Order: sequence, then structure tokens, then C-alpha cells
Amino acid sequence: MTTRDWLLADSPTSLLQARLGASYRAGLALLGNPLAAIGLAIVLLLIVMAVFAPWLAPYSPFGQSLGERLQPPSMEHWMGTDELGRDILSRVIYGARITLMIVALVAIISAPIGLLAGAVSAYFGGWTDRIMMGITDVFLSMPKLILALAFVAALGPGIENAIIAIAITAWPAYARIARAETMTFRNSEFIDAVRMQGASPARIIFRHILPLCTSSMIIRVTLDMAGIILTAAGLGFIGLGAQPPLPEWGAMISRGRAFILDQWWVATMPGFAILVVSLGFCFLGDGLRDVLDPKQGAGR
Repeated sequence: MTTRDWLLADSPTSLLQARLGASYRAGLALLGNPLAAIGLAIVLLLIVMAVFAPWLAPYSPFGQSLGERLQPPSMEHWMGTDELGRDILSRVIYGARITLMIVALVAIISAPIGLLAGAVSAYFGGWTDRIMMGITDVFLSMPKLILALAFVAALGPGIENAIIAIAITAWPAYARIARAETMTFRNSEFIDAVRMQGASPARIIFRHILPLCTSSMIIRVTLDMAGIILTAAGLGFIGLGAQPPLPEWGAMISRGRAFILDQWWVATMPGFAILVVSLGFCFLGDGLRDVLDPKQGAGR
């Protein structure tokens, strides 16, 4: 029996084989979607750029050379240079580190908070549900960028405060999804059986409810990555995100807007990077929705 046959066996003999087989089938389904495969390739490219930036970047992202300022794209500088003579390609590559750090930290902070808040709200119901969903609705009623601007203005400019502000604006949507998922099976027979065995509410939520919400949460978080990137770029564009000389893509666009008519590449290249990465996360999220939630994918 080959490894592929072992993974695709209809009757797995162990829990490990069943889990590996399910992961293998999901991977095949994901790669079978052309747009999802493209999105996965873009995200993997972003990760490779972030990890191997010191080896991939041809120049230092901070090194200035005023004699080569505002040079157009060429064989020496593939994306041209900015107003201080810095190589734009090198700054875009190093900017991938900042972008990946932002989306990863925002997801790590906001997704668990939203997941737990939504599950607790739906499981207990009553006044707990009304209060928590009331708070959630307050956050959802305001545009994310405006709300993030308010928090960053209060906390002060900087990439750390920008991450905190974006995370604060992101969790309510995850709470709504977790609440809706929990409401569908909080009165299910298996939950009643666990409750009759004496399991505490905390054990029921963490061991039985939260794992069932994971698939929907992964889909939503992946689809939200594009919005997180755009929000971070917007904060950087107006000077409230990553501060100079960090090569953050939004800040690079802001500095390049003064040269947009004559030296178009200064602002266009980081803008193109934002576009490609955002599309990559959208394509990947759409493919994950088809794999992890087949009913929703089939209904589109």
C-alpha cells in the first residue's frame, strides 16, 4: 500500500490516519481550485520574502544614496529608487516582514477574543448574551478604519499601537460568527450528554464548542487578512502606523505621492505589493471556504 492509498483509505485504523487523511483530502481540494492555488502561492511567497529578506534583498532597505535618487526601474534597481536613493525592491521585500507581523499578531489577538466572546455569549444566553452582543454591535456600527484611527490617536503613533487598534476593531466580527455557530448546536444531544455527565460550562465551551467553530473562524480570518493589510496601510499612509524609516508599504506610498506624476514607481510599487498580497489572501480564503465549509461553497 502506497502512502497515498494509506491516506485515502475509506476505513482508517487510527485517529492519526483519519486526521492525516482528512488534511490530505483538504489539501488536494484546495490545490484543485486554481484561484485558491494562486492565493496560496502568493501567501507562501510573502512568507518566504519575510523570512529570507536579508538574503533576497539586493540592497539595504535603509541605505541612502542621494546620487541615485528617483532612478526609474532598471536592471540595477528593478523597482527604481525613492527620493533618498533607497532601493524600492529591497524596501518592498523587507516590508513583507512588517505586513506579515501585522496580520499574524492581529489574528492571534483578535480571533481568540472574538471566538471566546461569541461562544460564551451564545452558550449562557440571557443577560450575558444581551450585554456582550450589545458591546459587539457598538463596535460593528462604526467603520473599522475610523475606529482604528481613534484608538491610534489615543495610544499614539507606532506599529505596536496600530496592531492593538486593528485587533480591537477586528474581534467583534469573529464574536458574531462564533455566536451564530454556537447557537446552532448549544442544545444538541451531544452537548446535553456531556452536561449530564457533570461537565462544567468551561469544559463544554473549551473542549466541545470552540473546536466546532474553528473552521468558520479560519475562513473568516483568512478573508479578513486583506482588510487588515489595507487598514494597516491606511494608518501608515497618514503617519499613524509604522514610523520612518521602517519600510512599511503604506508609509512608502505616502512618501511617494509627492512624485506620483513624474516618478510614478515610488508610490506604485508598494501599492502593487499591497494589491497582490490582498488578492492572495482573498483567493486563499475563498478556497478555504469551499474546502472547510462545502455547503456554503456549493450555495454560492
